[in-house]
Amino acid sequence: MNDETDGVRVWLVERTYSDDEQNLIILVYATVNGDRYFRKERALTSSTDTRTTTAAVTVEPTNLGSVDDPDLREQYATEATRMADEHDPSDAI
Repeated sequence: MNDETDGVRVWLVERTYSDDEQNLIILVYATVNGDRYFRKERALTSSTDTRTTTAAVTVEPTNLGSVDDPDLREQYATEATRMADEHDPSDAI
């Protein structure tokens, strides 16, 4: 998917629980070269909340942030590439 008019595919590289907000999961998706990322916050509304997290999502280019830290960029690139190699975009993670 190289045509950014159709969106940019990003891969799950990080999933954390917020320290500030109870029941908030932060998902970070990144491009395979690690230079751009998409952050998604998900509030769990109950203990039976079972929304699926997929290996990849497609987002509008304007919704992507830049990864300026070289170490973080390398980390994201490594993890995004691993996810892309091991999973289909719609795989539940």
